[in-house]
Amino acid sequence: MMIRIRLSRGGKRNKPFFSIVAIKRSKKAKGGSPLAILGSWQPDKKRLTLDKEKLNSWVSKGAQVSLTLKNLMKS
Repeated sequence: MMIRIRLSRGGKRNKPFFSIVAIKRSKKAKGGSPLAILGSWQPDKKRLTLDKEKLNSWVSKGAQVSLTLKNLMKS
């Protein structure tokens, strides 16, 4: 079972809101319920909230962080 930590889009048209979720990696890009919600990102307000303890816990269990999320955490 491969776990991926990635962004999940929500919100309205032209007002995006992203949740940072841990989800099973599958062939389908969308669908499935997240195993855990680790934080959120609001690009219009440039606000990133992230529970680092939960993130480190999932990474220690073998979860992989998506490239987009890695780049977002660096900035």
